[in-house]
Order: sequence, then C-alpha cells, then structure tokens
Amino acid sequence: MQPRLNNSPPKIPSEKKKGIIGSSLVHILLLTLLIVVAFTPPKPPELEEGILVNFGTDETGLGMIEPSPPPSKQDAVPPSSPSKQDAVPPPKQSTAKKAQAEESLLTQNTEEAPAVKKVDPEVEKKRLEKIEVDRKIREQVEAERKVKEQEEIERKRVEAEQKRQSDIMNRTRNALANSKNSGTSSTSEGVAGGAGNQGDPNGSIDSKNRGKGGGTGNSGSGISYNLGGRGFKSLPKPNYDYQEGGRVVVEVSVDRSGKVIQANPGVKGSTILDDYLLKVAKEAALKATFNPKADAPPVQKGTITYNFVLK
Repeated sequence: MQPRLNNSPPKIPSEKKKGIIGSSLVHILLLTLLIVVAFTPPKPPELEEGILVNFGTDETGLGMIEPSPPPSKQDAVPPSSPSKQDAVPPPKQSTAKKAQAEESLLTQNTEEAPAVKKVDPEVEKKRLEKIEVDRKIREQVEAERKVKEQEEIERKRVEAEQKRQSDIMNRTRNALANSKNSGTSSTSEGVAGGAGNQGDPNGSIDSKNRGKGGGTGNSGSGISYNLGGRGFKSLPKPNYDYQEGGRVVVEVSVDRSGKVIQANPGVKGSTILDDYLLKVAKEAALKATFNPKADAPPVQKGTITYNFVLK
C-alpha cells in the first residue's frame, strides 16, 4: 500500500501566541542585560608606572638604617562618602502629592515662632529679691565706711586741736616761769628739801600746793591733783583724826562747770587702803571744785592725791 500523503496545509500559530512569544523574548533580553550591567565589577584603576624612590626629607644622608619619622598629630580621616552601589535613591513621589506639597508651601502665611522657655514666677521673684537685698547690703556697708571715715577725720582733728591747745599752754607757762625767774640764779624750788623743782608738771606756778610732801593739809599732809592742766578753785583738806599714814589716790569725774560728780578712792598709786582714810579722802574729793571749762568733755576724769601723815 502506498503511504497516505498529508496534503493538509501546515498550521500557522495564532496572533496571541506570537505576542506571548515576543513579549517573553523581550523580557529575557532585558533581564540578561540588567544582570550583565549590574553585576559586572568595575575595572580596577590603572597603576601608574614609575621608579620606586626611598623615603626621606633631605637631599643628603649617610647610613643603612632608615630613621624613625618625627611624631606628628594624626590627621583626622574625613568620613567616607557612600558608594554609588550603597546609595539608595529616595522613593519617588507621585505628581499629585508633589503638587499638593508645593501648594501648601505657597499658601502658608504664618511663620513658626521660636519656642520660648517658660520662667517660673516664684524663681524669678526670689532672684529679684536677692538682687535687691545684695544692693541694700552694699549700700549699708558703704554708708558705714563713710561714717567711720568721718569719725576718724573728726578724731584726728580733735587730737590736733588738743595738742595745739596743750602747746599753747606749755608755751604760756614757760614764758611766765621765765619772766618770774628772770634776773635770778635759782635752780631749785620747793619745801621738801633737796635739789629740784617740787610740784606737778600739770600744776600752776602760782600755786603753793606742791603735791607729794607739800606743806598744805593737816599736820603737813600734802594734796596734789591731775586734771589735764585744768586749774582748781578749792581743794579741801581731809578732816581726820587717825594714827595712820600713807597716800590715797582718788579718781574724780568733773563736769564742765568744775564740780566733782563722782569720786573713787584707792585707785592705782595708793599706798594704803584703810577704810577710814578712803572714806575721808572721798568726802574731801567730792567737796573739791575746779575751774569751769566750756570746751572740756562732758565728764573729765582726773585724780586727787592725799598724803596722810601720823599725828
């Protein structure tokens, strides 16, 4: 038997199959191209050819050992920038979102104010109070300093005035003494005997009361005083009848009119502290009177000395 001939025409693929096959080939080609381009490493940089030269800092040298380099600060290494492969592109925004963001920026009319740190009212009040207290303290210290400065100036002025008055009195007393002694050859004065000018440096040349051992008082007992050069009106004698001898120093307080307002017997310089003699010495001191002095202190202190002798 003769074989049966296939006279039917060959089947032609449909359009749908052609599209599938073409699309597959295109995708395979694009995938292959991406793989080749993305995973192919870059070419290493070409090395420069040349002659290797020894390290050094000078044009001359001698020896076979390389010297150590001088210490130097290590340079800060700048941060390395990310490579192109590691860089991740920002996600793309849609056109609608971009337009909305730009419109919001263009239509914004107010600016954001900087954040203001809130202050606690109590803390601020205490801080202001402390500043005010410190200011008052400084003003008080300054005022006290000025007062002390004025007091010191006044004290120096008073001292200078007292010294001036004392110098005037000394010159006057010396002038009077020299005038009384002019034309004489006397080198001694007094009643106690011996050489010297008997009396007190603060006394008067016209007084016959010569102080210790003077001829005033009962039974020859002497009376002397010291009141800063101030003269006296009367120095009454102690009224006593007692077989005891010694010296009693009485501290007296005298006002500007010359009256003795207080007497304290038995102070430094006394040689006897008999109660009876202290009593009569105090009574006599309270009866004493001195010359008035308007520029004297309100209470001027001095001493009256009573020398008691045995009867």
